[in-house]
Amino acid sequence: MADETILSMRNITKTFPGVKALDNVNLAVKAGEIHAVVGENGAGKSTLMKVLSGVYPHGSYEGEIHFEGQLQQFADIRDSEERGIIIIHQELALVPMLSITENIFLGNELAHAGVIDWHVAHQRTRELLRRVGLNESPDATVGKLGVGKQQLVEIAKALSKRVKLLILDEPTASLNETDSAALLKLLLELQAQGIACILISHKLNEITQVADQITVIRDGSTIETLDCASGEISEDRIIRGMVGRDMEHRYPQRQPQIGEVIFEVRDWHAYHEQYSEREVIKGINFNVRKGEVVGIAGLMGSGRTELAMSIFGRAYGRRISGEVLIDGKTVDVSTIGKAIQHGIAYVTEDRKGSGLVLEQEIRKNVTLANLADVSERGVIDENAEAKVARQYRESLRIRSSGIEQRVVNLSGGNQQKVVLSKWLFTKPRLLILDEPTRGIDVGAKYEIYTIIDELARRGEGILMISSEMPELLGMCDRIYVMNEGRFVAELDRNEASQERIMRAIVSAGHA
Repeated sequence: MADETILSMRNITKTFPGVKALDNVNLAVKAGEIHAVVGENGAGKSTLMKVLSGVYPHGSYEGEIHFEGQLQQFADIRDSEERGIIIIHQELALVPMLSITENIFLGNELAHAGVIDWHVAHQRTRELLRRVGLNESPDATVGKLGVGKQQLVEIAKALSKRVKLLILDEPTASLNETDSAALLKLLLELQAQGIACILISHKLNEITQVADQITVIRDGSTIETLDCASGEISEDRIIRGMVGRDMEHRYPQRQPQIGEVIFEVRDWHAYHEQYSEREVIKGINFNVRKGEVVGIAGLMGSGRTELAMSIFGRAYGRRISGEVLIDGKTVDVSTIGKAIQHGIAYVTEDRKGSGLVLEQEIRKNVTLANLADVSERGVIDENAEAKVARQYRESLRIRSSGIEQRVVNLSGGNQQKVVLSKWLFTKPRLLILDEPTRGIDVGAKYEIYTIIDELARRGEGILMISSEMPELLGMCDRIYVMNEGRFVAELDRNEASQERIMRAIVSAGHA
């Protein structure tokens, strides 16, 4: 059974006005296998999955889809779901205010004569939750669950629809390491039950752990399919297919020119937003020098984001105390406006929720944090705004149809460049980057790293928070290690390693 082809997509071509998104793409998935689809942002992965799942209906593309040996012509997503093809998007399609049971059977209610049988629905929900390893009440409100648990609810929902082929688009992008590991383990368990899976992910280390086959898509075309059973497929080998070249250096060859201290924090304390008796940041001291990239390493929940946001105009926390100095002088950063005025900028980890106005154009997003520089007497000068947006589009190489393109239609990497442009336009002395390459591909990551390197060369200070240790080791001149609201180690570039960082975290946990 495992050698039978359950899905065959042949010569799929999809064109949008002026753009060929897919050009004769072929994909074959065997029954019960985990098949990874990889490629840079904008390569066509999501478009291909939308064709497969009926989001783009038959007739809107060229080519053929064969599923379980039959030619399929899906009119919509319900059509593909009835055949057992279920897609789970990166932005989860759950209703936060409803219970787990209500979410699982939404649009697929267990009803007799128009009346929902809640007893049966709860019973089925318990079975499904057991199957995905989620120990929650069927009545629990989905919005109160963590992202990892919500992801499992989505999979339970797919299982309720008798899934035969499960498509997961960036399923671990927002998860911590523990939740990611649990999800990958679940995929292997579903595979053992005969469910095939298409996995789209930028996390190549996860793909090499679980995938049986890896199909590489580049610029809308199938480049190759790698068989993991034929030998160990390295991340570098996959990257070569994705970007069309060897990436010997995943990080720019930096030659830092580090100067005097430009930014300093002394004895910084902050308490939880809801539980004001709980101290989240516990007496932190650190500094950043001119032209220096300083990293903050730590596990999820160590307080890295809370520290950054509390410094940036008290965007997080209560009862905040401590001192911020710029060029040796104490400055008032008690509001976001004052923090920006004193040259502090914060690139959030949540670019879609907090970093961008997705429905607005690139032009409006770029100038959003510094409207004063493109306004006269409180009125925005649209010509000045357009000039600034064009400059950043060119200098940061934002791939778009122009500055009037809406940000929602850009790839993740290009959205991140728009967020960076917005903050660079405030002319910061200190740029705080929180997970700057989350959810973007290898090629776009390199471009972001190059921008960071250029900023450091210009003499700006960079504070970089990342959950990816290789990224911190590849980019930072100095790394602070954080655990439970404190800095527990400070490592120079030449002494930092993944082992030393983890040892510092573990030792602090035992202290």
